[in-house]
Amino acid sequence: MTVQFDRIALIGIGLIGSSLAHDIKRLGLAKDVVITTRSAETLKRAEELQLGDRYTSSAAEAARDADLIIVSVPVGASESVAREIAGSLKPGAIVTDVGSTKASVIAQMQPHMPALAHFIPGHPLAGTEKSGPDAGFPGLFEGRWCIFTPLAGTDETALRRLRSFWETLGSKVDEMDPEHHDKVLAIVSHLPHIIAYNIVGTADDLETVTESEVIKYSASGFRDFTRLAASDPTMWRDVCLHNKDAILEMLARFSEDLAYLQRAIRWGEGDKIFELFNRTRTIRRSIVQAGQDVDAPDFGRPHALDKKP
Repeated sequence: MTVQFDRIALIGIGLIGSSLAHDIKRLGLAKDVVITTRSAETLKRAEELQLGDRYTSSAAEAARDADLIIVSVPVGASESVAREIAGSLKPGAIVTDVGSTKASVIAQMQPHMPALAHFIPGHPLAGTEKSGPDAGFPGLFEGRWCIFTPLAGTDETALRRLRSFWETLGSKVDEMDPEHHDKVLAIVSHLPHIIAYNIVGTADDLETVTESEVIKYSASGFRDFTRLAASDPTMWRDVCLHNKDAILEMLARFSEDLAYLQRAIRWGEGDKIFELFNRTRTIRRSIVQAGQDVDAPDFGRPHALDKKP
């Protein structure tokens, strides 16, 4: 692979940051990778995993002389990072992020970005419920979307370079308005996680069903909710606070639809229940056809083969 940037700075080295580090190294996309994070323990672990070439606890130091700076922190920390790196950015540097909310990140970071740098907000739609530098792995972004929400007047050359970077990682790149992005993500990502957290919390609060029974008899439905509910609580707290309007709008819509289903169940309206369940099956088929999941039994989970007598 051809080197795309002389120096890349990764600010934050959780699941996304560490996966980026794996791919940058594997594909030879940079001559030098600098890693920074506030936690000394996490930084030490990143070094033990040999995720970069240099390691520092200072975001300003990491950003100095970097051609591409990727901010991979909880969205609530975006402004503090922007403040710290602003004075270190060299002319022509590209600054991007991976945050799940875009209007808030732009509001936090844009005022601190110097005119000499190119700020291009981004969001790779990839991840797992795991977090930390050990969670990352090569190929996380393969076949997944990365959405840019570029600002007016964004330099086209910088945009092309960043697009090429993500495409080299295997991502499909799209662009949209920040507010529209936040509304789309509220329904496809934020709301499902909030529902999962709430359902698992409800199970934990039940007095008539013991915790041991919930764990012992977890059917696939509840089990899959617990996977979402195991996601990084700091990240998802910040998502709720920084995409509040869109999430509240989707929660209101969801509550109305849930009330409709509740009435149908209460009054035994089987036709309405069947119509809803049948309609929603097509969404699953469309996701599989779009290559965003596999149509394998039990979500492709491995199972031990039955032993032959």
